[in-house]
This record gives sequence, C-alpha cells and structure tokens, in this order.
Amino acid sequence: MESVAVKERVEYGLKVKEAEERLRHVVNHTPLTYSVNLSRKYQCRVFLKREDLQVVRSYKLRGAYNMISSLSPELLAKGVVCASAGNHAQGFAYSCRKLNIKGVVFMPIITPNQKVSQTRMFGDSNVEIVLVGDTFDDCAVAAREYTEANGMTFIPPFDHARIIEGQATVGSEILEDLSDIDYVFAPLGGGGLAAGVGAYFKAYAPNTKVIGVEPEGAPSMTEALKAGHPVKLENIESFVDGAAVKRVGDLPFEICREVLHEVHLVNEGKVCTTILQLYNEDAIVVEPAGALSIAVLDDYADQIKDKTIVCIVSGSNNDIDRMQEIKERSLQYEGLKHYFLIRFAQRPGALKEFVNHVLGPTDDITRFEYMQKHNKETGPALVGIELQHNKDYAALVSNMEKYHINYTPLDKNDNVFGYLV
Repeated sequence: MESVAVKERVEYGLKVKEAEERLRHVVNHTPLTYSVNLSRKYQCRVFLKREDLQVVRSYKLRGAYNMISSLSPELLAKGVVCASAGNHAQGFAYSCRKLNIKGVVFMPIITPNQKVSQTRMFGDSNVEIVLVGDTFDDCAVAAREYTEANGMTFIPPFDHARIIEGQATVGSEILEDLSDIDYVFAPLGGGGLAAGVGAYFKAYAPNTKVIGVEPEGAPSMTEALKAGHPVKLENIESFVDGAAVKRVGDLPFEICREVLHEVHLVNEGKVCTTILQLYNEDAIVVEPAGALSIAVLDDYADQIKDKTIVCIVSGSNNDIDRMQEIKERSLQYEGLKHYFLIRFAQRPGALKEFVNHVLGPTDDITRFEYMQKHNKETGPALVGIELQHNKDYAALVSNMEKYHINYTPLDKNDNVFGYLV
C-alpha cells in the first residue's frame, strides 16, 4: 500500500503510459550508449541517453506531440501556438505537420539561425514563425497575447502536465534499457525534462539519485528552491539558450523539489570545454544545453566513482556559426586566453621588445588593436594572448612587470571587457 501511495504522489497524475502510446510511432527510442572515454576518465560506468539523435535532434518533440495530440478535434482545428528558444519550436513544428494542423511559432530574435531554419523545415507549410523579443520570456508574452486574440491553444515548453509526461518517456526508456542506475544527470531549464524523468525514477527506481543541472548564468531553479517558490530573475546569461529561462514553471518546480536529489550549477565556460571535448574525442555534436549533464561530472567525480550513471544528452541543435564563440569561452574558462590594455612606450622597438622578451616561447598574440582617443591620438592597445598552458600566465605577468610594461588586465566579468572584447 505504501509503495502505491508513493507512486501516486510522485507521479503527480502524469499519464506516462498514455504518453508512450501516443509517441510510439512518432519519436525514436533513442540509444543508451556506453561512453568508454568518460567511463575511463571518471572510473565508473557512464551511459549517454542520446536525445541528440531524436527525430528533431532533441527530446522536446516528446512533450510537444504528447500535448498537441491529446487536444480535441475542435481545438486542433483552431490551431496551436508556442513560444520557444528553438528546440520546443522544432518539436512543435514537426507535430503540426504530422497532425496536419496550423501552428504559429514565436521565437526570440537572438535565436540561432540554424534553429529558425530547422523549425521552418520541420513545420513546412503548417507553421508560421514570428521573431520577437530578446529572451524566451519576452517572446512568451507576445505568444500568449496572440493565442488569446485568435482563439487558439498555447503549447508551453515545460509548464503543463502533458508536456512533462511526454518528457518523462525519456526516463521510461532509460529504465527499459538499463537497471541499477546510481545517478541520472538531467539538464534543467524550465524544468519539464527534469520533472518528468525525476518523477518517473522516484516512482520506479527510487534509489537512483536524479541531479538537475543548470547553467550558472541562469540559475532559475536554484533560486526558486531557495525562495520556496518560482521567482523571476532580473537578468540571465542566454548563452546556454536551451536552458536559459528567467522563471521555471510552477508545475515543474512543485515536482522537481520533491523528486530531484539536488540541483547543481555549471559554468558556461565549462560547458564550452565539454562541447569541444565531445566533438574532438567522440565525434558527438551537442548544443550547450546538451552538454550540461556531462560538464557537471567533474564536480561529482568522487561520488560517482565505481557507480553506474546516465547523462541525458538533450539535444544537438548547435549553429556552426557559434563555434568560434564556444572556443573563445572555453579558452577563457581554462585560463588559456587573456586580454590586456597595454600602453606601449612611444619609442621605436617597443612592440618588438614585447614580442621578443615578454611573451613566452609558446605564447601567441591572437588579437592586437590600438584604441583611438577622442582627439584621434593613438591610445592603448587591446591585446589578446593565448597560452599553451594556464600556468604560463604567471610568467607572462612577471615579464610585463620586469620590463615595466604599462598594462591593465581585463576581467571577463567587468563591463569594460564586454564593451571592448
């Protein structure tokens, strides 16, 4: 009796079995692959739930199709609307085409072009795309207003039971393929995936610890748990766009605070390093949100040793145009890329002296740009230096002091850094 009561409580009325039936001929049962490299690195058994290999290259199709297909014929005939940073939009668009209904997609203006193009491709003539606002939260307001004005149905990206139960099928597939799992790491944005997977494991594998992973720049669930209720963050870092929301959903919050073992934050630079490692070492292409569950493993190295763990790779919709930014962020996080404002002495040979005597043998200048003062006189130079090893930074600074270089380090957290770099 107690186990039944627990299941009823933690499942929050989620009809996961019904979702499985709706999705059976729509989504891929994505592979759960053993990672040799990660298992060796962390001395445990690491499995990757490859939702990046889903039909629309992310798990979002599960929730979108589950909710849309559960609507009445009358509501379907009026059409559906969504607001999305990209992945939900693609799942939504695919669902509209599959069900042959009209859909309108509201996306933030900053959404990568690749995601906009993919949404158009998956939706074809069944969807219209409207770009508005700088964040998901901004475009969501416009989408809600449009929905009400046109008598349509809004399909939220995470805050609805039908969405959450669709995402929960990720958990049911994992348990179908593997048992005796010690940890599951799930990316966490609005909370739909973490809530669904967490609730399913709480009901059917309660000894497994499910960890929600958020980007440091958008700690919406972390702050909600501290406050005891969802809170709207004033500013967020939008880089991990698939997991960057100002406010988590009400229902995901209620579920997550009961079913998650804990929520952990990961630096965006670490996410970038992970993206590059997965590409270079395993030929796996992931988007920033898709790398969260693996980027967090360093922080759990002691706990997961000799354990069986699953990392949910949530998506691979990464615009190739972002790779330079990803590399830049990774280098800065690893301490291999530094920027300075340097006021070179106004004499012949000053720059040559800097190159020959201040820089180490493997240091490289990757950016050099003189700043111009208002009176058009030459100001200090913005100099970007890439190191081969982060320990070389101390020697570089020591040499600048030794040769009396007038320099100012630019901290990436300063406003000046954002303005100049």
